[in-house]
This record gives sequence, structure tokens and C-alpha cells, in this order.
Amino acid sequence: MRRSRRRRNLDTVEINITAFMNLMVILVPFLLITAVFSRVAILELNLPTASDAATPPKPPAFQLQIIIRPKALLVSYKRGGGIKRIPMKNGKHDYRALSKLLQTVKAAFRKETAATILSEKNTPYDTLIQVMDTVRMYKAVVAGNAVNAELFPNISIGDAPARR
Repeated sequence: MRRSRRRRNLDTVEINITAFMNLMVILVPFLLITAVFSRVAILELNLPTASDAATPPKPPAFQLQIIIRPKALLVSYKRGGGIKRIPMKNGKHDYRALSKLLQTVKAAFRKETAATILSEKNTPYDTLIQVMDTVRMYKAVVAGNAVNAELFPNISIGDAPARR
């Protein structure tokens, strides 16, 4: 008789998940509402490989450099020569003047796509991104529509040389 009593006590027990479901019903919409939706953009940078270190690099015929200084942007390019200094305007870097200058450089060197951006140690991240965007493309009007036209999309980044 003892065996039969033990079997009677082993009834199936139901799990009560009502409280958990209530928590999920409240938590999921809350997390969706408070989530920050962001757009992530990725720029491809070409880094040198180990085999590139063995061969001495030959200097390119055209080399566009944009140096970010705290009070100005310096643009230089070999082959065409010259350095253009774009001073700050109203306490901010003049990206419009930089874009116009780069458009004239691009008109002279249509096949070139590479540019080097050199920034100082304490350059704000936003400034670096604004310069990169300005170097990569500009707004053009084609057939009455505003489009992004390509300038120098292959960007290399480095440290600016010390001031003289």
C-alpha cells in the first residue's frame, strides 16, 4: 500500500509563467521605444601588407594632402605644386572653400582618386569626419537633381607633420 500512496502524490505540476509573460509584454515595447536607431557607415581603407614592406614604395606622380591644423586647412599636391591655406571662417573650418578647391583640383586631375588627410594629435573627431566627407564627395546638380559627385574617395589617414 505504501507504493500506491507515493504514486498518487506525483501528479503533474503546471508551471505558472503568467508573471514572466506580463514582464515581457511590458519590457519589449519599452526597449523598442527607447532604442537608438543609428546608421553605421563603413569606409574601406587600404592598409599596407607585409609583402609591401619588402619592396621600396615608388612615389606617386600626384599626391593630394590635406593637413588639418587648429586654425586652418592646408592643401598641397605634388606635380601641380603649390600649397593653399584655407583659414577658419566664423570660428569653424571652411569646408565649402575646401570643396571648391578640391573640385578645381579634380577638374585638372580627373583620373586621380587618392587623397591623404593628415591631422594633428588633438583634432576633434567631428572635424576629421567633416574633412573626410568633403574630400570624398560634393553636392552637384545634374538635370535639376542634387546628386553626390565623387572627388577623391580613396582616403588615407595619418599624423600631421610638426609645425615649422
